Formats: sequence, structure tokens, C-alpha cells
Amino acid sequence: MTSGNFRFETDSDGIALAVWDMPGRSMNVITEAVMEELSAIVETVAADPAIKGCVIATGKENFSGGADLTMLQGMRATYERLRADEGEEAAMRRFFEESRRLTLLFRRLETCGKPFAVAIHGLCLGGAFELALACHHRIASDAPHTRVGLPEIKVGLFPGGGGTQRVARLMQTGDALQMLFKGEQIRAPMAKGMGLVHAVAPEADIVAQAKAWIRDGGSAVAPWDAPKFKAPSGKVYSPAGMQVWPAANAIYRRETHDNYPAAKAILASVYEGLQLPMDLALRVESRYFAQILRTKEAAAMIRTLFLSMGELNKGARRPKDVPPATLRKVGVVGAGFMGAGVAYVTAQAGFEVVLIDQSAEAAEKGKAHAHALITGQINKGRAKTADRDALLGRITATADYGALAGCDLVVEAVFEDPRVKADVIARIEAVIGPETVFASNTSTLPITGLAGHSRRPDQFVGIHFFSPVEKMMLVEIIKGAATGDRAVAVALDYVRAIKKTPIVVNDSRGFFANRCVGAYLLEGHKMFAEGVPPAMIESAGRQAGMPVGPLSLNDEVALDLILKIAKATEAQVGPHAVDPAQKAILAAMVEERGRLGRKNRKGFYDYPEGAPKRLWPGLAELQPHRLAAEDIDFTELKNRLLVVQALEAARTVGEGVVTDPREADVGSILGFGFAPFTGGVLSYIDFMGVPAFVALARSLEAKHGPRFSVPDSLAAMAESGGTFYGAAKRAA
Repeated sequence: MTSGNFRFETDSDGIALAVWDMPGRSMNVITEAVMEELSAIVETVAADPAIKGCVIATGKENFSGGADLTMLQGMRATYERLRADEGEEAAMRRFFEESRRLTLLFRRLETCGKPFAVAIHGLCLGGAFELALACHHRIASDAPHTRVGLPEIKVGLFPGGGGTQRVARLMQTGDALQMLFKGEQIRAPMAKGMGLVHAVAPEADIVAQAKAWIRDGGSAVAPWDAPKFKAPSGKVYSPAGMQVWPAANAIYRRETHDNYPAAKAILASVYEGLQLPMDLALRVESRYFAQILRTKEAAAMIRTLFLSMGELNKGARRPKDVPPATLRKVGVVGAGFMGAGVAYVTAQAGFEVVLIDQSAEAAEKGKAHAHALITGQINKGRAKTADRDALLGRITATADYGALAGCDLVVEAVFEDPRVKADVIARIEAVIGPETVFASNTSTLPITGLAGHSRRPDQFVGIHFFSPVEKMMLVEIIKGAATGDRAVAVALDYVRAIKKTPIVVNDSRGFFANRCVGAYLLEGHKMFAEGVPPAMIESAGRQAGMPVGPLSLNDEVALDLILKIAKATEAQVGPHAVDPAQKAILAAMVEERGRLGRKNRKGFYDYPEGAPKRLWPGLAELQPHRLAAEDIDFTELKNRLLVVQALEAARTVGEGVVTDPREADVGSILGFGFAPFTGGVLSYIDFMGVPAFVALARSLEAKHGPRFSVPDSLAAMAESGGTFYGAAKRAA
């Protein structure tokens, strides 16, 4: 039997092999057609007395990334259409049955009476791992890239194909909840230690070992279907169970602040499901899954963190008429923290790197940073000594600008000072070839101004990395007034090669991300100046969905850097461009008290050696008056911190800095952690409803001033009933 997505054959021992190998795709995904074909395979195995059992394997380098999320999006759209045509009850009934098709298919496989084994090689994630969990025996290859996991929580969903119930019956409840909440990819040896797979073997042996398990009489009964099965943590209502659930609920609230419906659904599904037989437990899971699939949080996160990010990573904004760049050698000028990070990720991607600084010693110090980073990977088992030797061999550290000859791309990462950069630009352009693209890594300085020092402004582009470079996934590509398509294309090809997600923005002071971040920091400073207790400011930021509060983020960025940027902006744009209250706070912290942030262990927080950070008690001296906590509207604090960022994002759209809403949303989440459950800064506005957002912003403007003023373009959108994504579709 052969189908479109599986190759199916039976050997002389009566053991079937179903090889999943979707034509025309680099990765297997679960689609409507795959479900139908897999169902036919299960029924064939179950009905044919000559078949003893079946092994499912992959014909690709990875097993599968899971379900096609566009299929799930389509289900949500179908539900909305049915609700309009047939009413809520009929639409919900259809939606529920459709949403549990995968669950029923996997349960049929699990209970069909024939043993199924799975041979896992490469990635096996999401619905694909739920398929593996439904199989009676799981063997994973020992390849370094073999991973299993249930990452659905990261796109606002949860495992709705039986994952919450099977994992919770394989592991201690606390461990299962942690796995489901984190959504991490787990290496094969660890998965075996956790009880998620039965064996780990060389890739060449996994299918043979899976067949041997069936041939030797492997059981077709899942553990939870055995009459005497007991969950690893015992009953929910037991002394052991009561050690788990109160703590789990507290951890859930601490980590999510009730912003993520899918996380709450995981908790409820496991809690309720463990008290029921498997079939009823799966039905409970399916009800929660159908509910979550219809939430705006799931819709927003799927759109931004799966669809949009995937499109941007595949070059959605790349100029179409420019042929792919062939990059071999990259220069990095400036071996400080940022430049050394750029050199590391560039060499890690296989490029030859020339790392330049004022002295050979400074350049070698930057190379030593790369040595420390790769050594950390070795210590974690993620790299080998040979990898370190090869990576360091690709980095040439020198003070000789002449070594930049032959570079295809040069990234300048020197001090954020226009005069310093102008001098470096001249020195670089004296030695590079006419086809070399010049990129400036600047966080705030307009690219058009810097390109004014270049003899080839069409080859000059901004590449704004975020710190720390090796961890942050976003890179802003900035087009100056004269930047040509080839420079943009080369920058995009480079960023994709180093496995970062690029967004393309037009020139502006602060570009996109730092304008929004600056608004967040400013709002925290304004609250501080008003007398809001610092702990409330920080709590409001976290509960609004930000990774850290604005004062903590200021410490990470460095207070002296923010003060320098404020002074530079004031000098170049004028006093009106800087908030006096913010400048006064920063000056008092930096110039009077020497508190620079985390880098000198003194900022808004103290950073004691070997102990958690804590808010600096001396902050009270900088607040002449303090508001009583009970007199503060905490919801308003949260709204202020999100609305002020979203307004700045809307201004960048109105000014033409951002031209694609996908880039604003992806950039806001990856670049500065804007409340992921909203789908990003523009999705936050769209899903709230533009008129409702405008009304909220105007109420804040009336109380707190013009920084909450609504740009004309957004007001017009509210009047017309439009949305950012609707406008983008019309433009396309």
C-alpha cells in the first residue's frame, strides 16, 4: 500500500513499516491528508491478520514538527463562519468534533489491538510527539539533533492530541506540568531518563530495534489501559497529590499572571484528567483544546510567532530581484561586548571573521569572549572541543584594518558616537572592495546621517543587533535614505545565515524597537517621579506581560547609556525631545550616586554577590513624595506600560518606519519581550479593537499628558473601522 505521504510495506515477519515522507516538503507536518492516510494505515494493520504490528518512521532528516498550524487557523475561521450561518450551538458542536479528530485517531491507533512502535529521528514535536506517545513503544536515535517535546504553549495552545493525559501518566505530576508549561525540546538521552521514550539507539538501528520489539511480542496495550495502572504520583486526592496541586497553582499564577489561557487549560486538563479513565480524560482535554483554539490569545500568538515569524525567516521582505549573496568572509570592527558577540555568531555560522579593534590586545580580548561562549556550550554538552577549535580558527583578531580586504560584508560595532563612527567608516572604506556591503550596528543613530560619511551610501545599511547577541533572536535591518536593494538583500542573507530573525525598517532615530523600549523606560521613570512605589512599578510591568519591569530593564541596558542617549538627543534635536523628569532621575542616579546598572552592580536594584537582586533602599531619597499603594489604580499602571509602547509602534507605522505589521509584532516580542500573549504591539491594538484602544489612549492622555496622544493615522483607522492587518492586506 502506498499513499501520498507514507510508504507502507510489510516484511516477511509480518511487520509493517510506514515511512512518513511528504513530497515537496522539507519537514513532515500533520495535515488533513496525513490524518486520513494515517487512519487508513491503522485500519489496515488492525484488520489484516497477517500483520503483527507496525513501525512508524520518517523518510526525512526530522520526524515531524507537528500539526500544520494553518490548518488550526482555518478551523477557527470555519467556526466563525458557521456561527454566523448556523448559530453558536451548531458551530460549537461542529468545531468540537473537528478539533478532536487527531485525538480520536491516536486513540484508535493505541487501542486497535496491534502493537505500534515509532522510530524517532530528528525533531519530533507537538502533534508528532503526541503520535509517538500513542504508540506502544518509542525508540529515539542518538543523533545530536534528535529532540522530542510539546512546544504548543509557545504559540498560545496546549497539546490537544492526548499530550496532557499521556505525559501526566508517564511522569510524576510536577515534572509533567513543568514539561508542558515550558514547551522545551528534550534530547533523546534525557527523554529516556524521563520515561518519555523506551530506548535510544544509533540512527541506523532504530527501525530494526522497533521491529524486533514487535517480533518479540511487544504489547498492544498502553500502560494506562491496563487494569492495575496507577499514575506515578498517585491519586489527585491523596496526601501526595495535595503536595502537588496547591504549589502548581501558585507557580502558574506567579509565572503567567493569568495572561495565558492555554497554561490554565493545561493545569485544568491534567488535574481533571488524572481523576478519570483515559477516554473520558481525553474528552476533557478536547473540550479545553476547543476552547483555547477559539481564544484571541491563540489566534494572535499563532499568527505572529508561527506564521509571521516563519515568513520573515524565509525572506518575506527580501528584495526579489537581487540574486542570493555568496558570503564567505565578514569583518567586524569593534571587539567590545557587542562586536565580540557578532564575531561569535558569525563564526558559528561558518564564516571567516576578521575582528578589528584599536589594539591587537583589545581584539584578542574580543576573541576570548567567543572562546568563553563556546566553552560554555561545551560544558552544557551542546558542543565539542573540536567545534571550539574550528570556530576560533575562523576568527582572526587584529588591529590592522588592511585585513578587511576581501570581506564581503563589514559590520561596524564601535562606540555610539557619530564622530567615532565617522572616523571608523573612513578607515574601513579605504581598504574594502567596491562590492563590499558596509553595515553599522547602531541602536539609535540614524543610518542616513552615518551614511553621509560614506563614499558609497547605496552600499551602506544598518544592522542593529540586540544584547546579548548570542541569545537575542531579533535583528533590525535599517534602510537609510540612499540604501540600495542589494545592501538590504545582503544584510538579510547574512542575518538568516546566522539564524536570526530579521525585520526591515526605514530610518528613524531609535528605529523601531528602541523607540518602543524607550517609551517603556520613560513610563517607568514617570511613574517613579509621580511617587508610585518602585515595587508596584515593577510588578505592573511583569503582570502586564513584560519579561521584566521598566526599572529592571533600565539596569540591564545601563543607566549611563540611557543618560548619554538622552543628552545626545537633546544636543541634536533640542530640549523638547527629552523628558526633564527622566533626565533628572538618571542624572541623580549616574552622576551623583555612581549607579550605572547591573554592570557595576548598582542601579535601581542592588546586585549582591551570590544573592538575588533587590530594589535599592536609597530610591526613597529620590522620591520627594510617595503615593500610598491603596490610592493607585494598578490596572491603570499596567495599561500605561503597554499602551505607551503600542502608541509608539503605531507612530512608526504612520511615519513609514515600519511598513509591515508582521515585522512590528515579531520585532516587539523577540526584541523587547512585549507581552507575547497579545501577539505583539499592533496585534494588541487590533485584537482590542482600534476604537477601544483609541478611547483608552485618550483617557490616559487626559490624565497623564501628550505622550498618550493618538497619531492621526490611528485615529483615522478607528474612524474607518480598519485594522493594521486589514490595511496590510489591502496594500498587498
